[in-house]
Amino acid sequence: MRELTVKIPKDRVGALIGKGGRTRRELEEISGAKIEIDSGTGEVTVRFNDEPRDPLMPQKLLQVVRAIGRGFNPEIAKKLFDDEYVLEVLDLRKYVGGRKNQLIRVRGRVIGERGKAKRYIEERTGTNISVYGHTVSIIGKHYGVLPAKEAVEALITGARHSAAYKKMEKALSVMKSIEVMEKMTESRDKEIREERFN
Repeated sequence: MRELTVKIPKDRVGALIGKGGRTRRELEEISGAKIEIDSGTGEVTVRFNDEPRDPLMPQKLLQVVRAIGRGFNPEIAKKLFDDEYVLEVLDLRKYVGGRKNQLIRVRGRVIGERGKAKRYIEERTGTNISVYGHTVSIIGKHYGVLPAKEAVEALITGARHSAAYKKMEKALSVMKSIEVMEKMTESRDKEIREERFN
């Protein structure tokens, strides 16, 4: 039996349980784990009685729970069950300390006027961003998360929006090249394997 624990904010417990317990049930069905939630402390325990078929499932489930805890809608958080998706959590206190007015200011910079900055970064990088409490979290494929993180960090550290977007575009083109190279290598490896078997 394997048991793992993660703590989420108490006001996100309802989102993790879902209406009539639906979200918790879905996560249990997908993962094969039993999920126990202490609504008084926000402590979540995931228990695997049998060894999961996917050896990464315990970590994936913890990431999904963590993402819901960081303000994501459960449907978006569930993307993390897919091997290609990752979660990046930036703690704003690391950049500006714990002062409430500073946290409010940097959160506002990341969100932008009427949510424009956040939406633009999400659209350009194919990611989902959640600004919640003292964190900014990003869910997406590796190739999109890194450029999104570049833009968010630039905004947090005081760069103008245009400069932050430039950084993001630069990172996007680098990641695109890496993705193309990896895909070419994958298809070449596949061809070599097929030739060996033919």
